[in-house]
Amino acid sequence: MKKEVAPNVLFENLPSTSKDVCDHRGSNLDIEVPSTSKQLSMSDISLEDRPTSRSESRLSTTSSSSSLLEAENYLLKKQVEELQNQLKSLKVGFDFSAIENNDALINVYTGLPDKALFMAVFKYLDSQNFHYNLGWSVVNISRINQFLMTCMKLKLNPIHKDLALRFGCSVATVSNIVITWLHVMHVCLYKKFLENQIPTRHKNKTCMPSSFSPFTNCKMVIDCTEIYTEVPSQLDKQKYTYSSYKHRNTLKGLVGVAPNGTITFLSNLYVGNTSDKNIVKHCGVLTSFLAGDLILADKGFLIQDLLPPGVLLNIPPFLMKAQFSPEEARQTVTIARARIHVERAIRRIKEYKILQLIPQNLRPYSSMIFQVCGFLTTLNYPLIKEVEDRYFCE
Repeated sequence: MKKEVAPNVLFENLPSTSKDVCDHRGSNLDIEVPSTSKQLSMSDISLEDRPTSRSESRLSTTSSSSSLLEAENYLLKKQVEELQNQLKSLKVGFDFSAIENNDALINVYTGLPDKALFMAVFKYLDSQNFHYNLGWSVVNISRINQFLMTCMKLKLNPIHKDLALRFGCSVATVSNIVITWLHVMHVCLYKKFLENQIPTRHKNKTCMPSSFSPFTNCKMVIDCTEIYTEVPSQLDKQKYTYSSYKHRNTLKGLVGVAPNGTITFLSNLYVGNTSDKNIVKHCGVLTSFLAGDLILADKGFLIQDLLPPGVLLNIPPFLMKAQFSPEEARQTVTIARARIHVERAIRRIKEYKILQLIPQNLRPYSSMIFQVCGFLTTLNYPLIKEVEDRYFCE
């Protein structure tokens, strides 16, 4: 009896001729070739047409799958690498581009009046060569955002963790940026353009407001201000910084303004229990006065014995009796009208919120902070309306 050919018989089991062949059991098999086809020989079947065995097929499939996985893995790695590079170049959570087209926001975040002035100051500072305070450079934050961060610290005084979150960096990076740029601003702005740049009384006369008409030889109006500081951990420092006037731990500095309201002198900060007289004596302000110059001050400045020869001091009269005489009252009002401008200047300096409370970690830099904030204040519009009108007319 002839066996039926299985439907899934492999081509490699085909005979090379049309004769009967024997299977492995020794029985004969008749291979019926269609009449329309020629007899096939092994040479007539190309390698591509020859099917493989099941084991070879599985190996081929496994090899192909492995190659596909390797290729897919390579492509995914490249994609991850590309996305990481894109992530590095993405904008941080907050940067200058968020406020650059809004002068009001620039003023809120930096204290500077507009974009033009912000960019002018930045370009000048950016052109300077400087090294970072902690010894390592910051490369993941642009220079303009570093300057913005420092201005925000001075103007708004957010904690370092807040700035780190806003700018997408570590707290250590924030400290490195703020202290570095504070030094740069102090050296390149305050020391270059304000320190030892006190105008003469003759120059003051060219822009003297009417409230100073009784004091045409006035060179400077001076006053002291106190800035709160965190309570020092050492008891002796607590004692020295405690102010009997403010009943808190403070640092104290002297501010001098020209008759037109421009800040012309900023002392270092001293411990809170230092007297006004001692600050005037040691801060160096008196070296800028010549014979004929007039100083306007509060009645607490009993510094007549410290003045250089020929320098005049005008302070309100002390109340030695029940009430002032009409002349003394007029003199008090006249001096007060002129002195009010130094108080307004101090108030504007203290709009920089970092001066509301100097934290412990920034106390070594407190004088720099005070002087830089004072300088930035001079870049704002004039304090006195009369001078401001003249400023815009020019």
